[in-house]
Order: sequence, then C-alpha cells, then structure tokens
Amino acid sequence: MLTTSGLPTTPKTERQPAGMLLRLAAMTYEGVLLFGVVFVVSYALLALTRWTYPLGSGQRTVLQATLFLTLGLYFVYQWHKTGQTLAMKSWHVRLVDGSGGAPSVARAVLRYVGAWHLFLPGAIWVAFFGGNVINDLVAVACGLAILLLPGAFDPRKRLLHDRLSRTYVLRER
Repeated sequence: MLTTSGLPTTPKTERQPAGMLLRLAAMTYEGVLLFGVVFVVSYALLALTRWTYPLGSGQRTVLQATLFLTLGLYFVYQWHKTGQTLAMKSWHVRLVDGSGGAPSVARAVLRYVGAWHLFLPGAIWVAFFGGNVINDLVAVACGLAILLLPGAFDPRKRLLHDRLSRTYVLRER
C-alpha cells in the first residue's frame, strides 16, 4: 500500500522517510559496530593463513574480497530478514521495498553493491592524490557530501543505491 506521496505505509500508520542526519547517524554507528566484525574476520583470515604484513597484492585482494563478502552477507541477511541492521534498530529506521515489507534478497544485494559508490570519490582521491592525512579526510568528506546531496532534495530522501534497488529508508517513530 502506498501513500499519496508514493511512500510505502503499514496498515496502522504512515511512516515518513528518514532524513539525511538520521541516516548519517545510523551509518556512523554501523561503522563503529562493524569495526569489530572487520577486525575479527581479518584477524582470523591472517591467523589461519599465517600471512603477515606487508601483504602481497594477491593476499590483499583475498582479504578485501573476504571482507566485502562478509559485510555483504551481514547486510543482505539483516535487510531481507527484518529490514533492519542493529544500528538501524538503534536509530529507529527500517529499510522497505515498494510494498512496505522487507526487501527481497535480490533487492538487498543490489542495494549493498550499489552503496559502495559512496566510497568512490574518496578512493579515487587517495589513489591519485593521497599522502596527506588531513587533505585525504577532507577530500573523502567532500566526496561523500556530494553523493549525499541529492538525497537532501529528493522528497523520499532516497540516495542512488535506494533508487537502484527501489527501496526506502523510513523512520519507525
């Protein structure tokens, strides 16, 4: 069921789109929580393979692919199961599809893969101009802000990966 604004609703109440500040707060908290997951998975892989730093390019690729898949499994499972990760539950936001339910596995995968575009400006900057930590942090923040800007003007507060996957992030309260 959709409202006149085109947003999914529940039978009991109409939910509003989550604003950019609320979404940024949830993303930041998600990053804090996932630091532990990334640490444990990285440590386990390095310990099991007995790799030490500096890693070779093949080893680094395996580590990055392992982390990409691990995080992908986490997000896709949580979004498909309940529409919420732990951080989303804490900040009272929920991911839904056009019918107002949790997204399908295919939509969740598309959203996860599409969300990586948020890191693209920072990755390009660091790859070509990196070296000064302060300049790198400013460039990454500016790139992220540019990619988040369209969501501030969208009436449904959707970012590119929300549009691609046809999902919505809604406030629970």
